[in-house]
Amino acid sequence: MLTVLVSGGGIAGPVLAYWLRRHGFAPTVVERAPGPRPGGQAVDIRGVALEVVERMGLLEQARLVRTRMRGMSILGPDGQEVDRSTEATFSSGRLDSEDIEVLREDLVRMVHEHTRSGVEYLFGDSVTALDEDESGVRVGFAHGPSRTFDLVVGADGLHSTVRRLAFGPEERFTHHLGSYLSVFSAENFLGLDEWQMWLRDGDAGFGIMPVRDNTELRIAFGFESGPLAPELREGTALRQRVVDRLASMRWEGARLAEAARTAPDFYCDAMAQIRMDPWSRGRVTLLGDAGYCPSPLSGQGTSLALVGAHVLADCLARDKGDHRAAYARYERRMRPFVTLNQALATENPGGPACEDSVAHAKNALSLDG
Repeated sequence: MLTVLVSGGGIAGPVLAYWLRRHGFAPTVVERAPGPRPGGQAVDIRGVALEVVERMGLLEQARLVRTRMRGMSILGPDGQEVDRSTEATFSSGRLDSEDIEVLREDLVRMVHEHTRSGVEYLFGDSVTALDEDESGVRVGFAHGPSRTFDLVVGADGLHSTVRRLAFGPEERFTHHLGSYLSVFSAENFLGLDEWQMWLRDGDAGFGIMPVRDNTELRIAFGFESGPLAPELREGTALRQRVVDRLASMRWEGARLAEAARTAPDFYCDAMAQIRMDPWSRGRVTLLGDAGYCPSPLSGQGTSLALVGAHVLADCLARDKGDHRAAYARYERRMRPFVTLNQALATENPGGPACEDSVAHAKNALSLDG
């Protein structure tokens, strides 16, 4: 039985582990966090990704926890409503679509619960070294002893450690898209009832949506900026930048700034894509954001993770663990799909891609191809 180390316990890694287990491999998932990560924005499961979730037996469960929105308001800088829709929202698209929007933490929890009985999880640890030879990959860990695996998959996100160790510095592959995104939670101090609010003020803007039966707000705040220097991205500097920028907003700036300052689940990072060729080197390959992050602007990061996990496991099964053949097959099948979905992020700067483009991109792959 071939052993596979999967670095990253978010969505892509555990879904890959599920399918590897189904195909007779022995997966181990290592995750830096002490357990499944809470927080994060609402994410979309679209098109062929819905089929992946259905094949895992999780589609009905996902539908039960999907977000429920009646529509959205678009506000001017002073908070005045300038437009509204009861047919679509910027976060999920058309409200009558078969696609599903769920909170990231709910999807992470579902997948973990569905896989934990058959997958070895190493929480609170991370990969520090990769030493490959003809027999396998000797993996060093930050806390646990070194172990040897037949294959290694980096599913550890935009700032992938596996990618850095196997391919080189992140800067070679990161394409900055000119902005940063922050996501955090707050009490529903606006009293929103299944209704989103979106506002843009100069080079910054935010979307606010109620979740958890309208008891909580999930706030996504973006601001235009070139790549920030390392010292401006570390520690509390980036949070303070977000707090200060929110405080300058004309509508609800003070309360939003305080929410960002105190949120226990505060997150902020660059809007960026990972573009690289190839995704594999020796026994190591990359999955999801680690290899082909489309950025949240595409709305397709989660779908690429779900579909990529299924395709990679299928390719390894078809080629009976021959990683050279399987990785080549994986790239041939996934790369056109990735290219179309990454293009959604830049099709309409400052707004979502058109419905036709999304419909084409989200369905542009067959799981059995």
